[in-house]
Formats: sequence, C-alpha cells, structure tokens
Amino acid sequence: MTRARFAPSPTGSLHVGNALSAVANRRLADWLLLRIDDTDSARNLPGGEDGVLADLRWLGIGWEEGPVRQSSRVERHLAAARSANLPQRFEGVMLWRDDATPTFHLASVVDDIDFGITHVIRGSDHRPNEELHAALHRALGHEPPTVIHHGLVVGDDGKKLSKRAEGATVAALRHAGYPPEAVRAYLEELGLPKHDVRLDLDRIRSLSVDVLAALDDEELAARLDVPAEAAALARGAHDLAEGRTLVRGVLNRPSVESTQSPETLERFVELRSQFPEVLDKDAAKALLRELKAVGGSLRALRVALTGRDRGPELWAVLRALPRDESLRRALP
Repeated sequence: MTRARFAPSPTGSLHVGNALSAVANRRLADWLLLRIDDTDSARNLPGGEDGVLADLRWLGIGWEEGPVRQSSRVERHLAAARSANLPQRFEGVMLWRDDATPTFHLASVVDDIDFGITHVIRGSDHRPNEELHAALHRALGHEPPTVIHHGLVVGDDGKKLSKRAEGATVAALRHAGYPPEAVRAYLEELGLPKHDVRLDLDRIRSLSVDVLAALDDEELAARLDVPAEAAALARGAHDLAEGRTLVRGVLNRPSVESTQSPETLERFVELRSQFPEVLDKDAAKALLRELKAVGGSLRALRVALTGRDRGPELWAVLRALPRDESLRRALP
C-alpha cells in the first residue's frame, strides 16, 4: 500500500504549485495523510488552515487521516530525538530551537515515521532536504521513504510564481470563475513534470469552456446563481464570471428607449402574449420564426429587450425573460 502525505503550511490559499503536489499525492496514494506543517509560527496566518482545507475540498481532494497539526505533536518529536540521542544540531542543521520547539526537519521525519509514510511526493524546491531527511530517518532507526520530486509551476519569466500573480493561487482561480473541474483537470494533465512548467491560464480557460458546456441548464444555473431559464445566456462563456456577466447583461437591461421598427415590437407583443409565461427553447425559436416570417427586425427586438445590438442568441434572451418582462421592455 502506498501511504503518502500532503503537508502544506497554514499560510492561506494554496499556491497552484502546492495544489499540483496535492493532486499528485492523491492520484498516487492508496492512503493519504493531510498534515499541517505549522512549526514556523511566524509564517502561519490566521485562518490559513481554513483556506487550505477550503481549497482542497473545492478541488475535490480528500484524505484518509487528518488534518494533523505538527504543533500538536511537539512532545513526540522531542521524545524521538531524545531516544536516539540526537544533538540539537544534526549535520549542521538545527533540529529544535532554544525554546524547545522542533524545526520542520525533525517534525517532518518523525511524523513520516509514525504515520508509516512510504512515499514523499513534493516539489523540487525540497530536493536540498532529501539527504538530510534520509540521514535523520536512519539515525532514528528507520529506512527513508521513496522520495519523488516534481517540477515547480512558474511564471512566464521562468521564475518563482508570486502568490500575487494572476491565477497563482487556488482562491484566485476560483474567484476568476474557473470551475474546479477545469483546474483539477489542468493539474492532472501536468502529472509529475520533471522540469518546471509555466502556468498556462489559456489551457485552464479552454478546459473551463469544456466543463461549462457539459453542464445541463440546472447545474449551470446553480453555479451562476441565476434562474434555470437564464442558463442558456451563459452558453459559450469561458468561465463562470463571464457567464454571470452575460446573464446580468440581459436580466439587468440598461435604461434605453428603443424607437427602431415599432411595427416589429407591436407584432412581437401580439405574438408573445399568446405564448406561456416562460418559454422553452423550441417555443422561443418558433416565436422568432413567426416574427421573421412577417418581416420583423430581430435586431430591433434585441435592442428593445437587452439595450444592446449584440449578445447571446435571441432565443436565449426570450427564454430568460418572463412574458410580462418581455412585454414591458418591448412596449413604447
């Protein structure tokens, strides 16, 4: 059985590179521990752990045990060091501070031993710790686990991606409107890159289009927080934020007075009055066919209903607007 652990620090939303490690661990592990590496209190942020948990759940990443906070195991870490007669400095590296709090190195190795971790999967920025941790394992009487390092997610310049950069954190991707399935699929595609990879927001956006297109109207509307009959307005959107903008553009019509083709609007009012309060797709298309057959200007109708001469397909606009609202907008 492959036993692995994902061990983020509680410093807020996950960096997309940390999310890559989380996905890789979940994919390869039969059993996964979620460990919170909070030994460096100066780096911990209030609510940081909650942010990590929210990101993991949003991405659909579960775990078998945890979250286990290293700060709750201080006595165990120190006891392990005492039982092996380890010095405070081991191979030149501090294992515990003068206030008797263990550093990341001691805590991490003791936790890996106690939880039976067989595989450590992490970013290549941890590669310098590999030999030290292997030596610590052996000094504590255990063989080290198999260690797999993967490349980092970097910026366009090939340098470390700042958390402030566009799309650099899971929270930023969520707030940008990308569905979790698209972000997870992107990270799954990266797999375990041997070298650093540049964050590809265009690829995430492409995957987002596919995810949104596969949702039925009810699910899409739920994610947009709009009525189901308005979901069609968001078809073709690259992300949920763009989808909400498309829907709002119709439901929240700007204040305009249309004087184009009044005969079209009069005929539309006659036709729309004969149809149900809420139209399905077929009925909306049938109404437009009838209007066009008598020479009606669909452009004039669009302007009257939306205040714009471009936008989502007109049948989707008719489907989104209840009968009374359509008539109110069409009447002079």
